[in-house]
Amino acid sequence: MKDILEDIIANKRKEVDASKGLLPFENLRKLVEKKMELSEFAKHSMRNSLLNSQSGIISEFKRKSPSKGWIHENAKVTEVVPQYAQNGASAISILTDFTFFGGNQNFIREVRPLIETPILRKDFIIDEYQLYEAKLIGADAVLLIAADLTKVQCHELLQRAHQLELEVLLEIHDEKELDYLTPEVDMLGVNNRHLGTFHTDVQQSYDIAKLLPKEFTLVSESGISNPSTVKELRNAGFRGFLIGETFMKEEDPGAALKTFIQQIHN
Repeated sequence: MKDILEDIIANKRKEVDASKGLLPFENLRKLVEKKMELSEFAKHSMRNSLLNSQSGIISEFKRKSPSKGWIHENAKVTEVVPQYAQNGASAISILTDFTFFGGNQNFIREVRPLIETPILRKDFIIDEYQLYEAKLIGADAVLLIAADLTKVQCHELLQRAHQLELEVLLEIHDEKELDYLTPEVDMLGVNNRHLGTFHTDVQQSYDIAKLLPKEFTLVSESGISNPSTVKELRNAGFRGFLIGETFMKEEDPGAALKTFIQQIHN
């Protein structure tokens, strides 16, 4: 089976080039830096929110996936995300990739004034241009995927993100990618779903957690559909649990989150 990640990254390079044609990088950089000088960006720490939360749920606004197609095509971000925040989400993950996930950068721009909950821009970050975009639209954190980047690229993007006061969730898929991890990483995500085969196995999180020092803020991603799994993962050292399809497949994702959290605490 062809690795879908290759198609996604190839398309992402074209998207970034097109964006640079519309808004040159130097213009974007000056716009962001000016706003930072004027302190126009509110700060919401995703890492601190996870560490201080009793549930650690990162609710994801995800309308579509490459493997399942449309999950909730007509979902409105301005309706779902405030409900997520109101019903106990520790952080919000918002897909901004359009082609494969039905996302949009404007989703973050639209909901940022509506909530105080930290927002993760979930996309395939391959260029510092995307970090400046993330800052401009109001994200608090960005995802860096080890499988998309060399170790040098990952380190450079991490440093730039921190200069922009963005936290970083570094995502790995197996223990071979642990050498991407450095003390500067804010959160380490273990994706239980292989982006090439779409096979999902939460055991991946347990296996990797055993290899890591306890001081890292660990996030388990994908394949979590049962509150009991969250309890078990928390006992294994995880503090964040990224959940999208479990909520988004429901008519009312916010209500589904509320019920899920109640079951965690029972």
